[in-house]
Amino acid sequence: MSQDIVFYNRYTGKKETEKVYGKEAVEFAYSSFLGKMMAPIIASRLVSKLYGNLQDKPSSAQKVPEFLQNFEIKVEDYEKGSFEDKEFKNSFKSFNEFFIRKFKTGKRSYPKSHIEMGAPAEARYIAVESINDEMSFPVKGAFLRPKDLLKDSKFSSFFNEGPLMIARLCPVDYHRYHYMDNGTTLENYTIHGDFHSVNPIALKYRNDIFIKNERRVSILETENFGKIAYIEVGATCVGKIVQSHNEKEPYIKGSEKGYFLFGGSTVIIIGEKGKWSPSQDIINNTKNSTETYIHLGDTVGTKNL
Repeated sequence: MSQDIVFYNRYTGKKETEKVYGKEAVEFAYSSFLGKMMAPIIASRLVSKLYGNLQDKPSSAQKVPEFLQNFEIKVEDYEKGSFEDKEFKNSFKSFNEFFIRKFKTGKRSYPKSHIEMGAPAEARYIAVESINDEMSFPVKGAFLRPKDLLKDSKFSSFFNEGPLMIARLCPVDYHRYHYMDNGTTLENYTIHGDFHSVNPIALKYRNDIFIKNERRVSILETENFGKIAYIEVGATCVGKIVQSHNEKEPYIKGSEKGYFLFGGSTVIIIGEKGKWSPSQDIINNTKNSTETYIHLGDTVGTKNL
């Protein structure tokens, strides 16, 4: 039975139904008997890497025009690809180049106020003021504990009972992620794992995806929001998680941190208890089991004064 994903759009003020790329495949993989039997293969590193490599081939660029039409991408918001003399839809040398397209200068901006936290990604957000086992959306809180998400980090205890945000990037979204504040990186490492889908349909059947999937962890020291655990989660068909910023160097608010190659992906943000609070509309919608669609850089949290 087909399942719709409904989210709240902050800009239209309405609930909308998501157009899911590969919806039938996700439903087959996580709700059917045969799909569950094949799960270890579907979520394997090899399958995701092979599929991701296909998106680097010149022939993959042929998918771009249809993708633009099916998912109503606002092409006027983005820079062209390598072939700048061609029409936008034909300007990319591969589907992956289109997938990591950049916004034009000025299309997105971060809050000027130092007490406002800007969205690290253009995505659908859920948030809670304090991580606890009573949480149930999008997964049970027991599967979102800092010690499990961060694994062996010496900083895990800093984030107990702190605020948490999960930003889910769909394949149709801008797939670069950014820093929310000025600061430095205290620690960074990769946790190898599976490549399950991070789609809500998959999460409904598998609560442990965020602690089983491949992820890249950075512990940030920020100027205004204390320490932040910034976690990039890989997903089915994500070819690679790329760090475009040299993490040995300081970063500035709004600057690019990295990007995901092909596939829907997730950024998880965990803060220290009492340092900041997620925006109230995200919290309210989360309580109603609904994600909130938010543009890159728009306010998603506030410093506690």
